[in-house]
Amino acid sequence: MTGAGVAVIAVLVLLLFGTGFLLGRTARPVRTSDVGTPVEHATFETLHTASLAAPPLRAGLTEESARRSARRLRSLLGTDALCLTDRDRVLVWDGEGDHHGADVMRDVQGLLASGRDTAFHSDCGDLDCPLRWAVAVPLTVDHRVLGTLVAYAPRESAVLARAAGEVARWVCVQLELAELDRSRTQLIEAEIKALRAQISPHFIFNSLAAIASFVRTDPERARELLLEFADFTRYSFRRHGEFTTLADELHSIDQYLALVRARFGERLSVTLQVAPEVLPVSLPFLCLQPLVENAVKHGLEGAAGPRPYDSVRAGNEPIRITISALDAGAEAEVVIEDDGTGMEPERLRQILRGEGGTSTGIGLVNVDERLRQVYGDDYGLVIETGVGAGMKITLRLPKYRAGVHGS
Repeated sequence: MTGAGVAVIAVLVLLLFGTGFLLGRTARPVRTSDVGTPVEHATFETLHTASLAAPPLRAGLTEESARRSARRLRSLLGTDALCLTDRDRVLVWDGEGDHHGADVMRDVQGLLASGRDTAFHSDCGDLDCPLRWAVAVPLTVDHRVLGTLVAYAPRESAVLARAAGEVARWVCVQLELAELDRSRTQLIEAEIKALRAQISPHFIFNSLAAIASFVRTDPERARELLLEFADFTRYSFRRHGEFTTLADELHSIDQYLALVRARFGERLSVTLQVAPEVLPVSLPFLCLQPLVENAVKHGLEGAAGPRPYDSVRAGNEPIRITISALDAGAEAEVVIEDDGTGMEPERLRQILRGEGGTSTGIGLVNVDERLRQVYGDDYGLVIETGVGAGMKITLRLPKYRAGVHGS
């Protein structure tokens, strides 16, 4: 729970302890066998009920989330009825007197426009109806009123008005977290789309051309490469899961390198060293592939000049790439190294600041930012390079991190 959420709950406990007794409704009577003071019991009940109401609200303000959370929110307030609305309609009514639901949207129109709490009498003329008074509080995220929380009671109550405000603010915290979750998901999807866009059309075209060249001379090799190509593209363009495992990412890299070898044969030399115990480690999807592709392109192109992607450096010297994924205690350490011509450190700094303007720059920055976003600033890329010294990229992955699970 966030600091704001804890602060709201702390105030809420004090208010609700009084509210339940004033309105004659508590979530559960205190048993004589229980140990602790009444305030401690009220605190526990409030926190427990709030913890049960929070998960549905983390999906945003919808009819389903309102339905699943309304009863617990009403329990927090100890009131006769509670209603949640969006800007257009009643999402749920929980409690007595649901015939009042027909008038709710009329009663909260001013609140939706102004964003200010409002109280109103709700006497329907039925002498047996317990609902005589209501307080409505806006549900606001980023200064936008998304809907309202309306609490009903038999009579006016300043304590209920204050408690409803605190509950509504707590609900707003959950809705804000839902918005952040959606924004984070959209950002990650956009970043993955950007990486997918960097899978060079030249690579795809040249891979298919290489496969076609084996169709007559070596049909079985052509068939194997075609399957590698299909699996590689299927993995790269999959539509589910923001995380993957090191095993799956390395398998995709192996397929990519098989296609590159089909074009360049002995001119590409790859050394792979992997500790079996790190294969289940989870990491952000498409984090290693751009780095390996960068190493291949860096070796093929030499200096970052205008030469085409499929050119080979002078003397047809083999391109040497080393990929290692090793156990480092609580972390897995992945190193991708090539023996290309390297680059000026200042040029690398420009690329990482987003001033590269190349697919290489986009790939490196994208991966670096996603690693920092998921694991923290201590887990960005570490890049060593120099003119004539090749390039070495190191990244560390925590073996276990809450919320990070390969799919």
